[in-house]
Amino acid sequence: MNDLPWLSLLMVVPLTGAAVVAVLPASSAALARPIALGTSLLTLLLGIVAAATSFTRGSTAQFQMVEQHEWIPQFGVSYALGVDGISLALILMALVLVPVCILAAWEDVPEGGARHKGYFALLLSLLPFMIGVFSATDVFLFYVFFEAMLVPVYFLIGMYGGAHRQAAAMKFLLFSLAGGLIMLVGVIALYIQGPGGPDGFLVESLTGLGIGGATERWLFVAFFIAFAVKAPMWPVHTWLPDAAAASKPAVATLLVGVLDKVGTYGMIRFCLQLFPEASQWATPVVVTLAVFSILYGAILAIGQADMMRLIAFTSVSHFGFIVLGIFAFTSVSQVGANFYMVNHGFATAGLFLLAGMLIARRGSQRIEDYGGWQRVTPVLAGSFLVAGLATLSLPGLSTFVSEFLVIAGSWPRYPVATAFAVWGVVLAALYILLMYKRIFTGPPPVVGEPELQPEPVGAVAQRTVGSTTVGSPAADLPYVRADLDEGRPPGRLAVAVRDLDWREKAVVAPLVVALVVLGFFPKPVLDTLDPAVERTLQIVGITDTVPSVPAGPTDGSTSGSDH
Repeated sequence: MNDLPWLSLLMVVPLTGAAVVAVLPASSAALARPIALGTSLLTLLLGIVAAATSFTRGSTAQFQMVEQHEWIPQFGVSYALGVDGISLALILMALVLVPVCILAAWEDVPEGGARHKGYFALLLSLLPFMIGVFSATDVFLFYVFFEAMLVPVYFLIGMYGGAHRQAAAMKFLLFSLAGGLIMLVGVIALYIQGPGGPDGFLVESLTGLGIGGATERWLFVAFFIAFAVKAPMWPVHTWLPDAAAASKPAVATLLVGVLDKVGTYGMIRFCLQLFPEASQWATPVVVTLAVFSILYGAILAIGQADMMRLIAFTSVSHFGFIVLGIFAFTSVSQVGANFYMVNHGFATAGLFLLAGMLIARRGSQRIEDYGGWQRVTPVLAGSFLVAGLATLSLPGLSTFVSEFLVIAGSWPRYPVATAFAVWGVVLAALYILLMYKRIFTGPPPVVGEPELQPEPVGAVAQRTVGSTTVGSPAADLPYVRADLDEGRPPGRLAVAVRDLDWREKAVVAPLVVALVVLGFFPKPVLDTLDPAVERTLQIVGITDTVPSVPAGPTDGSTSGSDH
């Protein structure tokens, strides 16, 4: 089985499934969901088999599961794939999150027809691009995947999002294209500096060129800008809150939980590996931006009134921790940063998808429209609390391990920057616990039988309570009634809410399991990441700092008082 082209197979299966869903006749559009879910689960199973049978932890090879074929030999472009521990961990994370998101999106497009099957075809089509971008070992092929994945995301936001979806989709596309075009200039310039030939774009061919000087630094800047936009880092992050707020929760999850990891992954795979001298030269500025992103994202998250925007700003803060760990250049910080990418994917997925379940029940993204929901939806509230506690890095959950490793590994080299970054942990407790308090604690919402029939799909139900008018799609508020005689605060609606059903529990369960299991037993993932991290540091030419320990007595005497 080691000879199978596993990585190509993992891309072909979901691409085929997406094509089948897209060409379904309108009369069979209801089959789009089970076909998409079944295809994503099959791909996950194949990924697990590939990792178990064809990847050797601790191997000295830079890449495993290698595939290489000539593609455009005149320009040195190859179809070259391979994984190390870092890329394998991210691919497996994506393989888990895609079926979870498809199941969570089950009722996202209830009207059926072409829109219904198009939505699930686009969701499924993201998976091959994710696998390709994390496994490409040819720089030009990486760039192709890097840009191609923008297309389904643009349509998922622009066609299926909520309010301001078209503006958010366009802003996402313009930011991403601008960064990508700058990187394309760097890709072409890098090829000119390289050895050329039919394999001129291979990562192995471009590693260790020793370009040096201003040329290497300009190339680093070209790649880094594209990855900083994708990451997202301050000040090129502004597309993310708009995109997350306008997207369906499943789309926001894949965008932030998986696709944005391409930015931090690219910093490791390309910025550090291809431009080691320039990476060290730029480190003070990058570390400063990382710390600013940590604090800026956390502070803005505290002040958000929209829960989807709040979760998006938490990710700006968390990506700052990841970048700090990468550019601290210690094995501990880099392992922590890579592990953080995996853990952030699961924790953020939990927050976005559970927020989506709340929005589906209440019809509002505004935090102030909630309160007391833990009394009537205890399972939803408990699941949200676990995801929130993982986001603030509670000990016992997986993100604590990664955040602790980043802080402990960064301190020896950058104690001042790390000291400022630690305040991001304190602020995380504020924005998560305040959000939970406002949504789930307090007097329970008034629950009763519906007094109003649902209006046609697309209609807007508006109810006036006191001096406040609340409006939302009637399809999202099937059990809303206005009752002014029960002493509720102005603006509070009576809503007959329900707790998680079996499908929603199936969405949440794997995320909670991952956060708990990786929190108590992270060793398998850390052992997978270690060799790739050590190899990266060797390429950069940096060795770990050794803690300074005062020498003890050398004459055999004991230290301390004799009393």
